[in-house]
Amino acid sequence: MLAPTTTKGGAMCWHCDHPEATLNDYLDVVYDKILRKGWAVQYVESERRPFAYTVGLHECGLPELLITAVVPKRALLVLNTVAEYCIGHDGPVLAGDTMSLPDQLLEFVEVSQPDAHMGVAVGIYGRDVRALQLVWADANHEWPWSARFNPGGLRQPVLGQRETRCPLHRRKSPALDE
Repeated sequence: MLAPTTTKGGAMCWHCDHPEATLNDYLDVVYDKILRKGWAVQYVESERRPFAYTVGLHECGLPELLITAVVPKRALLVLNTVAEYCIGHDGPVLAGDTMSLPDQLLEFVEVSQPDAHMGVAVGIYGRDVRALQLVWADANHEWPWSARFNPGGLRQPVLGQRETRCPLHRRKSPALDE
């Protein structure tokens, strides 16, 4: 969960700021946020493969959302924007669907093993948590499955198999304003 910290640099690991706390203490903090807002965002720091995911959409019968290879501020913005859309939308977002944000094109990919990546969600809801990854195209509209993707930048791990529906049967969610 992205939260203020007493350490230099802004948001940081909650456990680092609360070394006396247990995992259950942290899960309680996250669940309190879910009760207040509807979901929380958990960011996992890594120099090579950072990622973030929602925790709480499961309670609404929706898959959690996950995004890789973005900085915390961007992860929070994108995940919150898409979560708000999913909660207010009449039908579910499906693997293979696409969505346009003002400066980002996304494709939804079913995460093959959410329990391997989403420890906080599993800690609260158990191993039956489902997730969709928000796979993003780079500035040149290249996807991570292209050799031309994000030259010189972070690689974006895709944590599931891309849906191979015919393009005519892909659903495009409306463009969202941030």
